[in-house]
Amino acid sequence: MTGPAPAAAVDEAREQVIWLYQKQEKIYPRAVSGWFAGWRWALVWATQLFFYGVPWLQWNERQAMLFDLASRRFYIFGFVLYPQDFIYLTALLIISAYALFLFTAVAGRLWCGFACPQTVYTEVFLWLERRFEGDRMKRMKLDAGPWGAEKLLRKGGKQAAWITLSLWTGFTFVGYFTPIRELWAEASTLDFGPWEWFWVLFYGFATYGNAGFLREQVCKYMCPYARFQSAMFDKDTLIVTYDAERGEPRGTRGRKTDLKAANLGHCIDCGLCVQVCPTGIDIRKGLQYECINCAACIDVCNGVMDKMQYAPGLIRFDTQNGLAQHLTRGQEWRRVLRPRVLIYSAILLLVSGALLASLVLRTPFKVDVLRDRASLARIVDEGRIENVYRLQIMNASEQPQRYRIAVGGLPGLTLVRSEVVEVGPAAARWVPVAVQLPPQAATAAGPGAHRVDFEIAQLPPAGDPQAPTWQRSERSTFVVPR
Repeated sequence: MTGPAPAAAVDEAREQVIWLYQKQEKIYPRAVSGWFAGWRWALVWATQLFFYGVPWLQWNERQAMLFDLASRRFYIFGFVLYPQDFIYLTALLIISAYALFLFTAVAGRLWCGFACPQTVYTEVFLWLERRFEGDRMKRMKLDAGPWGAEKLLRKGGKQAAWITLSLWTGFTFVGYFTPIRELWAEASTLDFGPWEWFWVLFYGFATYGNAGFLREQVCKYMCPYARFQSAMFDKDTLIVTYDAERGEPRGTRGRKTDLKAANLGHCIDCGLCVQVCPTGIDIRKGLQYECINCAACIDVCNGVMDKMQYAPGLIRFDTQNGLAQHLTRGQEWRRVLRPRVLIYSAILLLVSGALLASLVLRTPFKVDVLRDRASLARIVDEGRIENVYRLQIMNASEQPQRYRIAVGGLPGLTLVRSEVVEVGPAAARWVPVAVQLPPQAATAAGPGAHRVDFEIAQLPPAGDPQAPTWQRSERSTFVVPR
């Protein structure tokens, strides 16, 4: 009869070495086809056709979407925006944030799995990798084998394709800030400016590194969304989940095996769900923060279920309450309209409606009024009090416009000369304006700063007097000296 193991042996058995700088094991995702894979590729095509194609579109004889930082003009199809329109960017960011919150509360990380740039470019880079090196087992065998002519050719071809796509991505990104047709002419002679060189190479390198090498590490360790997503999840959020009640006990078997007699569930333990996962997790272990809801495991598992002549859906989009309470799809959809979803939806609709209304009602010009700091309030001919201002009139349309300036707010307040100002398309013009107040009115108003209003009216074109016009009023102050 043996005695208990010595304490030192027990402690030694419990010891576990954890390497802080352990080499990351490479993941070789297996190719998969299916309904969700089709949707994922549809979004890859949609997003990339937009990204690569929009800079080449023309609108009113200029680039349809151009963020011209040098001249501080932002052209978005029919809109011309100025830095003063920063509120639209703020509204757009709020809409994006609440849309992400809403979609996450309803259906988990769908954005990550189907439309996130990291996912999209990783999918494209993996497709190129498979074209040169083959699918999962061939890539693993190629990496494990010695270097030779074939390996060098396949690896070199893949790297050349990756670098070409990355540089084209960087070039397209810069094409949103520098007219892309001019940029293309410069590319033929590599005559880029220093900032263009920097951003083409930087954005290209970021694409190459993130999609070619980091891949799932960006999602697992670098992206903050994976860390705070749980705050937006609840037990009625749709997630990719494994039906353990139906699948367990798992094990291999033949197609005609009697499951009850063999005490087996529907999972045949083939491991394909792990092989197709881009982050390398086993979905059968439950909800994990690394899961990006790409649904690759659903497609491959449904294919296996079909071959085994079992019902699909062993791995599926479902909710935790749905699995635990055996809810029907109808019952799950009725739970969608819960308080947090309603709040996110209300805020999203409110901000979207306000943004749309603001764009529709937006006047096609802007005015800034500045007091001329070089010229203080002064007394001129006949005792009149004169203040000088500088008006910046910004034409936000793509046709030349004429504007008439008027002033009001104090009795007797007049412009030295009432002139019509012409401003070119999508241009800005500084206009000096002198405003005078008669001495009697100045005495009645008293010394100090008084409110005045500049009225700037857009005039109709000479050939179309019935064309709609706009008017803006900008406030300033008129100073009467003591």
